[in-house]
Amino acid sequence: MPNRSLRAAALTATALLLTSTAVACGDDDSKGEDPTAQKLSWKECPAPSEAEGGGDAPSPLPGGTAWQCATMKAPLNWSDPKGDTIGIALIRARTSGSADRRLGSLIFNFGGPGGSGVTTLPAFGTEYDTLRTRYDLVSFDPRGVGRSAGVRCENDQQLDAYFQQDATPDDAAERATYLNNVKEFNAACEKNSKKVLPQVRTTDAARDLDLMRQVLGDSKLHYFGISYGTELGGVYAHLFPKNVGRAVFDAVVDPTQTSEQGSLGQAKGFQLALDNFAQNCVSQEEDCPIGTSAQDVKSRIAKLLRDLDRKPIPGVFPRELTQTAATSGIAQSLYSQDFWPYLTEGLDQAYDGNGQILMVLADSMNGRNQNREYSNLTAANVAINCADDKPRYDVGYVQRKLPEFRAASPVFGDYLAWGMISCTDWAVPGAADHPDVSAPGAAPIVVVGNTGDPATPYEGARKMVTALGKGVGVEVTYKGQGHGAYDSKNPCVRTAVDGYLLNGRVPAAGTVCS
Repeated sequence: MPNRSLRAAALTATALLLTSTAVACGDDDSKGEDPTAQKLSWKECPAPSEAEGGGDAPSPLPGGTAWQCATMKAPLNWSDPKGDTIGIALIRARTSGSADRRLGSLIFNFGGPGGSGVTTLPAFGTEYDTLRTRYDLVSFDPRGVGRSAGVRCENDQQLDAYFQQDATPDDAAERATYLNNVKEFNAACEKNSKKVLPQVRTTDAARDLDLMRQVLGDSKLHYFGISYGTELGGVYAHLFPKNVGRAVFDAVVDPTQTSEQGSLGQAKGFQLALDNFAQNCVSQEEDCPIGTSAQDVKSRIAKLLRDLDRKPIPGVFPRELTQTAATSGIAQSLYSQDFWPYLTEGLDQAYDGNGQILMVLADSMNGRNQNREYSNLTAANVAINCADDKPRYDVGYVQRKLPEFRAASPVFGDYLAWGMISCTDWAVPGAADHPDVSAPGAAPIVVVGNTGDPATPYEGARKMVTALGKGVGVEVTYKGQGHGAYDSKNPCVRTAVDGYLLNGRVPAAGTVCS
C-alpha cells in the first residue's frame, strides 16, 4: 500500500546481524567497476532475515524447482556510478519450459513501498506458475528494503509502543505526544541510516531495475508490478521507454496525485471496501453476528473505535488493543475478501472485550511476526515515501483538512489525515509532487484496475493509462473486491494478463472482467 499510514513496520537494530547477503555501503571491492559487467552468483536461499520478516527458507515449488538467491551490486548513488555500492538481494525460480520457449526473466515488485520481494515471491510462487512456462520468475528487495541496505529506525520494543500510540489525537496534549513520537521515529531513521536515506527514491530503484535487466541478460524488461510496483514500473517506463518489454500493472497507484490526494483517495477506498464488507455480512443466509443492517455494522465499528480511544481492551498479551491497532487490523482485513470472515470474527470477539484477532491482523499489517520481531516494512515505507514526496504538512494544515477526510470515511478519515505528518521532520527533502510516468514510445503496458480496491482506488488505473501516453497504457477493468485483480484468480483477468505476458497478445482496451 503506497500510503505509510495504513501499511507500516520497521527494521530493528539486531537485523544488522542477519543481513549477510547484502553488501553494506562502501565495504566491498567493486568500487569503480562497471556494474553491468558483473556475474551473479546464484545459490540456495537462506532463511529470510529479520528485516525481511523472518521465517524459514523457501520450499521448492511443486515439481521440485528450487528457489535461488543472489546479490547484485548497484551504485549507492546513481549520480556517482563509480562510487560506493550496495547489494540488491534477488531471488528467482527458473523457467519450467524449454529453452527455445523461454522469453527471459519476469521481474516482480509487490508494492509497499517497503515489501520484500525475496520473501513475497516464493510465498505466492504457485500463483504465477503459468507464467513460469516462459519466464524465470524473479523478484528483489528494493534499495532500503530487507537485505538491500535496509533502512533501520526504531527497535522492536520501541515499535510495539509506536504502533500502540494514539494516531488520531483529539486535544493539544495528545497532539504533542503524537508529534513527538513521529519526530523520535524519524530521528532514529536518520541516526541509523543516514547514508542510505537520500538514495532510496523510486527513480533510484528504477535505475536498479534497468541494471537488473542487463545483468540478467535481457534486452527488454519484462515486468509485473503490483500496487506501489505500478508506480515503480511507470517511473521505469518514463526513464527507459525503449527498454520496456511486456509489462503488467495491477492495483494501480494514481501517478497524478500528491501524497495528500493519495491519502484522501485511500480514505474513500477503504470506506468503500468497508461498505461492501458490511453489506456482504448482512446479505448472507445466516444472521450477521455484528449487525442487523449494513449501517448498523458500520455504526458499531465506529462506536468500538471510539470506546477503544477511551479504554483499550486485552489484545495479544501483554499488549492491549488500542483504537490505532484496531483501525490497522480492520484495514488489513479489507485487502482481500478472503479476510472478511476474520474481520467478522474479530469484531464479534472485540465486542465481547477480546481484541486478540484484530491485534493479530494489525501485527500482520505492521510487519510483526510471532517472534515479536518487526520487518523493516515501516522504516523502508517511510523512507521511500518521504524521499519521493515533496509536500510537507503541519498540524494546522491537517486540522483544516480533517472535515474533508472525515466526510470521506468516518472510520479511516482521521487516521489517514494525521498520517500526513509522517514526513514533516524527515531529514531528506522530497523529490516531486508526484511521479512522472509519461513514456512515449514504450511498448504496450496492460493496466488492470479493480473497482473494489481499497488501497489503490480504481480511478488510478485510468489516470495511469492517460499519464503513460497514447498507445502505451491498455486499460482492463475487474469488477471485484480486494487489493489487486490477478490474485483473485478471475479467469477473464488471467486470460488478459497471461495472454499478453506469454504470447504478446494485447487485450482490447476497455476490457471489463466481472
